[in-house]
Amino acid sequence: MALWVILLCTLIASLLGGLYLLGVFRRRRPDEPPLDKGTIPWLGYVLDFRKDSLEFLKRMQRKHGDIFTVLIGGYYFTFVMDPFCFGAIMKESRSKLDFRTFASKLVWQVFGYKPIEANHSIIRSSSMKHLMGDGLTAITQSTLENFQKLMLFSLSSGEEKRVWQEDNLFHYCYNIVFRAGYLSLYGTEPHQGADDMEKANEQDRIHSNQLFHEFRKYDRLFPRLAYSVLPPKDKMEAERLKRFFWSMLSVKKDNISGWISDQDQLLAENGVPKYMRDRFMFMLLWASQGNTGPTAFWLLLYLMKHPEAMKAVKDEVAKVLRENGQEVKPGSPPVNITREMLNQTPLLDSALEETLRLVAAPILVRAVLQDTRLKTSSGTEYTLRKGDRVALFPHISVQMNPEIHPKPYEFKYDRFINPDGTKKDFYKNGKRLKYFNMPWGTGVSICPGRFFAVAEIKLFVFLMLSHYDLELVDREEEIPVIDISRWGFGTMQPVRDVCFRYRPSIRPTIPV
Repeated sequence: MALWVILLCTLIASLLGGLYLLGVFRRRRPDEPPLDKGTIPWLGYVLDFRKDSLEFLKRMQRKHGDIFTVLIGGYYFTFVMDPFCFGAIMKESRSKLDFRTFASKLVWQVFGYKPIEANHSIIRSSSMKHLMGDGLTAITQSTLENFQKLMLFSLSSGEEKRVWQEDNLFHYCYNIVFRAGYLSLYGTEPHQGADDMEKANEQDRIHSNQLFHEFRKYDRLFPRLAYSVLPPKDKMEAERLKRFFWSMLSVKKDNISGWISDQDQLLAENGVPKYMRDRFMFMLLWASQGNTGPTAFWLLLYLMKHPEAMKAVKDEVAKVLRENGQEVKPGSPPVNITREMLNQTPLLDSALEETLRLVAAPILVRAVLQDTRLKTSSGTEYTLRKGDRVALFPHISVQMNPEIHPKPYEFKYDRFINPDGTKKDFYKNGKRLKYFNMPWGTGVSICPGRFFAVAEIKLFVFLMLSHYDLELVDREEEIPVIDISRWGFGTMQPVRDVCFRYRPSIRPTIPV
């Protein structure tokens, strides 16, 4: 009899425990945000969220307002859509709201890297040293040289005739920007003497192109890999690609950037084994190059679809060249674009910012380690429950908010500047906003390489607009829709490519 009682009690305890894990007993407390668990235990709204995160969150916002908690795959996420709350969330101490908990699980799953406690400080200090200030000046020059190696090597010799060449715009931009960034950060083939240099350059062009094609295979799998929904065949391919990059990035080349070499050394000093450092290098490759190429695609596409924007930005580029004593003419060497020149382009800056507003869509997540109070702009206070996750999706809450950006679905290249070229302020309900565009995240988790990413994109666009005439093959072609499977992972990608054509520019000599 006693045995049956023990077994029955064990069964009931297991059942109750299982129901608890499934979220059956979760109830909204009086001071908590609206709670919506969906109809499927444990899974909650995971299928809706993965199908189209944007539309799901819009629906929840219409139903519950600017703050709500939803069950997604066993985790309770509190989404905050009130931009006036962002500062409090981003500045909250790590003992209460921690981004590393969520990030650590993700990088282990998609890159096979197990972070150490010092990782954040290593990345931050190295980025401040090498991707900002004087370090940014040096890496910008290196990146320019690699862009010229990939894009313009035939122009200076006069080999390229002034005839139209056709290509797919997304592939072209992603390919060139990725390869230039990779060569600048991870190094180039060694060489001795001028003759040997051209052979090394050709090897760099071949090797970086092969690497890009493997990277694109991985990039296509990335969203489903992050969500753990890859079918067996694709999962095997993802593992193969991981091993490929771990191996390729373990080889140290000439001219490796200080950003890469310093981090490798600091990880070694912290006891991280070589095989794990190779995985870290793969993570850095994706973090540094997974969004810049797609962003360059969208920027050039929007410029080609808006002739007035293209003319304004091209005129600005030409003006900067003239003021720095340079011009583009047949047989002349490629222009030398310095970091100082990149800082003289307010219209290009605004066009890039506008592009990011339209297509950058990261989801910023923090783990709630302690019950935390949050006050909204309406004055209502809520408690974020320990064990939950709090998330921001700025693409909806600020970037596409018509109260902040009128006609938010339109591309306005000068949206972010005043007529005198100064930066514009943005408001909601008459109150000035600190957070009105958040493509790089914010707070302690803000992208540490954002200044290099901007320089990389601007260098590419500057070179394209100064050395080439560009146009769409079909000028009436619509902007392609975005791939909704990539919501939350940075810059969105199109569901299809767009055919464009380009030819070397011939500009008349303009007196300075």
